[in-house]
Amino acid sequence: MTSQPTTRHYALEGLNFFMADVQAGIGPFLGVFLLARDWQPQAIGTVMTLGGIAGMLATSPAGALVDATCHKRTIIAVAGVLTTLASLVLWLSHRVWVVAASQVLTAMTGAALGPAVAGVTLGIVRERAFDRQFGRNQVANHAGNVAGAALSGWLGWRYGFGAIFVLVGVFGVMTVISTLLIRPDSIDHDSARGLGDASPSGHEPAGGFHVLLTCRPLLLLAAALAMFHLGNAAMLPLYGLAVVAAHKGDPSAFTAQTIVIAQLVMVAAACLASRLIARIGYWGVILITFLALPVRGLVAATLITAWGVWPVQALDGIGAGLQSVAVPALVVRLLQGTGRVNVGQGVVMTVQGIGAALSPALGGALAQHVGYASAFLVLGAVSTGSLALWLFFAESLKKACGFHRDPANDTSLAT
Repeated sequence: MTSQPTTRHYALEGLNFFMADVQAGIGPFLGVFLLARDWQPQAIGTVMTLGGIAGMLATSPAGALVDATCHKRTIIAVAGVLTTLASLVLWLSHRVWVVAASQVLTAMTGAALGPAVAGVTLGIVRERAFDRQFGRNQVANHAGNVAGAALSGWLGWRYGFGAIFVLVGVFGVMTVISTLLIRPDSIDHDSARGLGDASPSGHEPAGGFHVLLTCRPLLLLAAALAMFHLGNAAMLPLYGLAVVAAHKGDPSAFTAQTIVIAQLVMVAAACLASRLIARIGYWGVILITFLALPVRGLVAATLITAWGVWPVQALDGIGAGLQSVAVPALVVRLLQGTGRVNVGQGVVMTVQGIGAALSPALGGALAQHVGYASAFLVLGAVSTGSLALWLFFAESLKKACGFHRDPANDTSLAT
């Protein structure tokens, strides 16, 4: 045990920083990029949905692969390279089939990064220090999103969209370098799949979707997240489209601004997440994230202006920032000892991905037929289903979630 971060911890955080601009490709810039090339909102939403469906289908097999292999670094490096290439091809062509294929490949390879990085983190720091280190990972990831979005916005404004694609390529190379800086022998692959020293001897791990179907709290968590992301996933790209369509700002600069505001709040939320978990538990932290989204939908509907991005994206930062730490940490807690922690991470991502995949198509259709303001109201209303589910099963969920130790009294980072 050591009380100070080591090279492997810094490499993990560097990996999370650089993969932020790689995992989602050109992300929210895709909408304004295609809008500038005469695409309609519904068509943009449809290709995003295709990518979401592909990512949804890939996450559970990706989690199973991470549990089964000792080559987790290779998975991260290969996924980073393929995701980068899939994004770069968009600069060469914006035909429908090219954009659709790019989004599918980006989603499938990006889906492997989440479980793989979570598995590597768990294998390095073990379950005891996972909350704290994963919180540090997410701070780095959100900081990477801030840097990537700010640079993309400035480069797009100064040099055009081509510069954004160059930046994605640079971050892709740095993702691979950061991965290689993590020594293979620093990863305990039993701990990485939830079979540490404290795990029951001879335990027969559950497999695939059986993990989800036999763990009721995990099922409820996944279902609540699915409804949350059905309302949440389309809001950022739709809000950017709404303001740009109203001629309220430059496409590249405004889209970058929406990302930077949210990600700065996410950095603060991720920093506070582990301490907040210690005070009010996983259930209470996730409840806060579910409360933020309906308010965000209402604010977005009433403030389609350049300055309205501040409250809209601040609310997004609170919800997403807390979830980015609390959800993976809760999955580790629920599945510790099964040997299928990363399958569980993938299954949760798959179920919540159903909502995220449908959200752009729903939001795009609503925006095109009834207007952006009504679209935001409907998306916010849909997300209240997650809040209702979380409150209705509060007693059983609180018991399963429990409370975490106070990180102020446990400053160790496991080696």
